[in-house]
Amino acid sequence: MTAAVLYGKEDIKIEQVPIPTLGEGEILVKVHAALTCGTDLKVYRRGYHARMIIPPALFGHELAGEIAEVGPGINKFRKGMRVAAANSAPCGACFYCKRGQENLCDDLLFNNGAYAEYIRIPKRIVEKNTLVIPDKVSFEEAAMVEPLACVLLGLNESNVRPGDNVVVIGGGPIGLMFIQVAKAKGCRVISVVKRDEQIETAHRFGANDVVQIVPEQAAQQPATIAAIHKLTQNLGADVVIEAVGRPEAWQWSLDMVRKGGTVQFFGGCAAGTRVELDTNRIHYSALRMLATFHHTPQAIREAFALIGENKVRPTDYITGRAPLTELQQVFRHMMERTSDGKSDIKTAIVPGN
Repeated sequence: MTAAVLYGKEDIKIEQVPIPTLGEGEILVKVHAALTCGTDLKVYRRGYHARMIIPPALFGHELAGEIAEVGPGINKFRKGMRVAAANSAPCGACFYCKRGQENLCDDLLFNNGAYAEYIRIPKRIVEKNTLVIPDKVSFEEAAMVEPLACVLLGLNESNVRPGDNVVVIGGGPIGLMFIQVAKAKGCRVISVVKRDEQIETAHRFGANDVVQIVPEQAAQQPATIAAIHKLTQNLGADVVIEAVGRPEAWQWSLDMVRKGGTVQFFGGCAAGTRVELDTNRIHYSALRMLATFHHTPQAIREAFALIGENKVRPTDYITGRAPLTELQQVFRHMMERTSDGKSDIKTAIVPGN
């Protein structure tokens, strides 16, 4: 079969590799759609991911397709079924799983290889995180369940409620998902973006108001913070979602949230990053701060339901399509678009083309 193999930093090769053989409880999926994402771009740039992928390795993790073969012991699934499989599954037995924190599982099993004609789904992911796609949902739509589940878990852990003022910092794919899901939960959403073209996009995805970062104001952003307060009756937002992974944005979050509000540090900064936070404001304003990582089986199912109910429109995020043979060019284009101040949202890689 044809597959993308990651060899290192900015080094992907499209090669012929053996079709995976199946063990007990495993399934083989013919990939119909694999979506690009910010995590894959980071892995491409760095050449590895300490927890998810060590090269040389098959690459990609957002996928949907059709079952081509089932292994021994499979009863729930059969050949020809349309399925979406998440990129991981928890063990269910460790300290964290037993306490309902499956996203922090000590033995979280990851699976890569979506940028290929076929992908083997391990038994644990088959059992815990593989779902049958309804007829009305396309492969491209179903493939977005994994990042959407991460966003949904972040909002759920932030305890957003209908009517809350929610600020989302960041206009990339994850920021846009936060906007749509927060709107679906009945919140008023204020989007904070950097670039001119992101203003219209944020409105299109459901933002009630959009505030643009002032480049000349560097890390402090007094005008941006003042704009947030003006839009929230000088109180600040009930919940602030940091979805860019920048230390300065972590600091802005504390100045945008109201007393007693919640800051969700969703965007992961680079390893070794340190941030100075106003301890006086944190303490005397009784701020709640948290960070959310990854997803859980329950979040996967809730996200899949949002897609099925059309409360989130995955096709809105797909700004391009390309065959597997052009994957290297797609990632180079993503890097160029990011560096020149522009960005695509997602590209659907279609292995059969």
